[in-house]
Formats: sequence, structure tokens, C-alpha cells
Amino acid sequence: MSLKAFHIFFIALSALTLFGFSGWLLLAGAVSSPELQFGGAVASFVAGAGLLEYGRRFLRKFKQLSYM
Repeated sequence: MSLKAFHIFFIALSALTLFGFSGWLLLAGAVSSPELQFGGAVASFVAGAGLLEYGRRFLRKFKQLSYM
């Protein structure tokens, strides 16, 4: 597996983890501070979207490199 392929895989996995964490925070229910949970969910979602944008720009920049 090339470094480019691993990089794309790791970005996708990290974004999915952040989206999952955001959903979990929204569905977990307010235990102690609902504002903090909602803020964390929004921050996780924004970070996941940022990773997807980073991955898109990475692919555009290094499109000449092969995956092997």
C-alpha cells in the first residue's frame, strides 16, 4: 500500500470516526450539560467536514502520483 493510499484511507477513517462521534453526542442524551454536548457534536461535525475537504484537496494536488 502506497503512502498516498494510506493517507486517503486514514483521512476517510478519521472523518467517519468524527461523524460517528458527533452523532453519538447528539443521540446520547444530555447527562450533565446539553450545551457542551451540542457544542462538541457541532465541533466534531465541522472537523469531519474539514477532513473531507482536506482529502479532496490532497487528491487534487497529488493526482499525478499512482496508488502503487
